[in-house]
Amino acid sequence: MAIFTNQASLSYNGTTINSNVVTGNIIDVLAVSKTAVGENYSANDFVTYIVSITNSGPTAFGGVTVSDNLGEYPFGTGTLVPLDYVENSVVYYQNGVLQASPAVASTSPLVFTGITVPAGGNITLVYEARTNSFAPLSESGSIVNTVSVTATGVTTPITDSETITVTNNPILTITKGLFPVNVTENSELTYTFTIQNTGNTAAIATDNIVVSDTFDPILSDITVTLNGTALPASAYTYNEATGEFATVAGAITVPAASYTQDPVTGSIIISPGVTTLTVTGTV
Repeated sequence: MAIFTNQASLSYNGTTINSNVVTGNIIDVLAVSKTAVGENYSANDFVTYIVSITNSGPTAFGGVTVSDNLGEYPFGTGTLVPLDYVENSVVYYQNGVLQASPAVASTSPLVFTGITVPAGGNITLVYEARTNSFAPLSESGSIVNTVSVTATGVTTPITDSETITVTNNPILTITKGLFPVNVTENSELTYTFTIQNTGNTAAIATDNIVVSDTFDPILSDITVTLNGTALPASAYTYNEATGEFATVAGAITVPAASYTQDPVTGSIIISPGVTTLTVTGTV
């Protein structure tokens, strides 16, 4: 609703007097809401947005344009956009009935055109975006993006915003190395397990990390280290008859990743937290 005021003046014999000020309300008949299907995001994650526009008036609105700034935020003397529209992902409903997809006039900002909101009805747009290298990943990270709607006969764009926050948890990967690659019988062989955490939260004992493997060929007289320090036998189990190896839940932790933002490009640089487990034995 917009408030307007108006005042008249009366001139006669070189004199001007003003009337009282009248105040009125322009009641908006178009309303927009924007929601994200999920509340959180992570690196290279997909986010689904729903934009709903309702028309409480007796006349349809044509020439409707829907713009989404995809979370644009200031950086240095410019701006960065942390979301990319997923091409051809939009679906368009009018009063719940699927329609042909609207035209995409621009992808950054994202602009849909050719939309009509029926009298006393509604339209819904559902589309996907994906986080890119400009999406904040630290524990306080969030993306706030705004949708703006214009239409023929609408004097002021109507807007709504949605905020999603970064997922605060560990994100782990593991790689396995072998040294030496060519090994003779009755000689030592070392397996190296590198666990990386690209998440903004450390993986701690209560996350119950377990590394398990079945060595083939079976190793004997194994020694185990974690980040270069000998791991006590109570922290793992090993069956020399079968080659089955496993760490005890909680014996391994992995630090959180750290994040820096390139001062020139604005890209988020991820430095993973790393924990290294080695198992050495005789073939």
